Amino acid sequence: MDETQPLLQDVSIVYNERPNDSANKDIVDFDPDGDAENPMEWPPMYKWVIVALLAFMAFTVTFTCTSVVPIASRIVDDLDHGHSGKSASVLLVTIWELGEAAGPLLIAPLSEVFGRYPVINVANTLFIAATVLAALSQSSRLFIVSRALTGLAVASNVLNPAIVGDIFMSEQRGSAMSLIQLAPLIGGAIGPAISGAIAETMGWRQTLWMSVTLAAACEIVFLTCFRETYKVPILRRKAARLRRETGNPSLRTVFDADDGSRARKVWAAILRPFVVLAGSGVLQMLSLFGSIVFTFFYIMSTTLPDILETMYGLSPAAAGSAFISFSIGSAVSVVICNQALDRIYIKLRDSNKGDGRPEYRLPLVIIGGFTLPVIFALYGWAAQSHLPVPVLLLSVVAIGATLMLGFLPLYAYVVDAFGLYSASAMTAVIVIRCLAGTFLPLATGPLVDRFGYGIGLSILGAASLVIAPIPVLVLRYGHKWRQRSKYTRDD
Repeated sequence: MDETQPLLQDVSIVYNERPNDSANKDIVDFDPDGDAENPMEWPPMYKWVIVALLAFMAFTVTFTCTSVVPIASRIVDDLDHGHSGKSASVLLVTIWELGEAAGPLLIAPLSEVFGRYPVINVANTLFIAATVLAALSQSSRLFIVSRALTGLAVASNVLNPAIVGDIFMSEQRGSAMSLIQLAPLIGGAIGPAISGAIAETMGWRQTLWMSVTLAAACEIVFLTCFRETYKVPILRRKAARLRRETGNPSLRTVFDADDGSRARKVWAAILRPFVVLAGSGVLQMLSLFGSIVFTFFYIMSTTLPDILETMYGLSPAAAGSAFISFSIGSAVSVVICNQALDRIYIKLRDSNKGDGRPEYRLPLVIIGGFTLPVIFALYGWAAQSHLPVPVLLLSVVAIGATLMLGFLPLYAYVVDAFGLYSASAMTAVIVIRCLAGTFLPLATGPLVDRFGYGIGLSILGAASLVIAPIPVLVLRYGHKWRQRSKYTRDD
């Protein structure tokens, strides 16, 4: 297995590394003087239509994921007639992450072999089918299975950045990615609010049918307006057309000379993130840290509706609207990261005689890692003490801000530290995060039942303080530790 190739590789780099010999006269490529088939040269308006479509799908995915959060207990009670425990409603929410853990391992390599268009359309169709299955479920077990399948079919997390890279030059990608990243924040804010109101008036199944309608509308546009953006299948179709038109059977693309079957390439790409993870102690430590930090999102998501409905007597619609407070905190953290992350890096680099290191991305992570457990304990005690709702929601805002501070800059660190291997390293981080997010929140119910929200959530916060020093250690010793791995060793 070639470990020097990233999970979603830049095909232009692959092409440029090929030797320039006489055989290249039969190599089919885009016309350097202008080629309407080259995605980089598509009309700007059409490119932004694609970006809007990707943002719409990202919104729909997040809406579908979060819309069941405030009504999970109601769904389980309705399907199992009140005979299921709290763990069933928690798993109903978190099982999405289990499916999403497998998605990046399958979707990314399949898109490299077959192209973006067929993979994203098949994934979207499976997403719709799984959501329909959830809407028709007659038991909580079937509902949970359908949620796992829905998470598995999420293609946007992996393919959206790849598609943007296919159609935009590097200096133009920032605006496109910002728009796409904004969509999940909006979906996460209004999804629970809308679902709570719909469930209260028309029943929880109508919430899922709304998700089906959104996803189906999106898929219709994908089928009719979206075109293949990946260079490899586009050039292969062009070469096949030219062979028919010219009668020259030697015409081929540079990618046709690649060795190995499609199945072998897919399998190698699936294994690559685990190989990179096993070969880097720093990645293992930060994956553990990031997964624990992100788990607090699901713990908050599964406890907040119960707190607001059972302890404060709010309606499902009002409880769902409370999730907007988390999105506000997250948005504040995103702004802080955008404004401060590069400035902190430059300041630390200049203080180190111009020697820039990936570890300089971690100061904000340290702040988030140490403040999140404290804020989360305060959230538990606010509920336990039955403080006013605005105080409780203010703690949720703080959770959103500190959680993102402890998590988002890790992505920048991984990109800087792993370079060519960053896609595989990011996939490993996502998989570990999803596995932790699926199962660790299941411990919340027993703790709260035994100790109450104050002590129960404080125990979880105290446990997370054990891993809070990890980014401090990586900031201090990470440069030395990275030299032990071939994936992060400085050139």
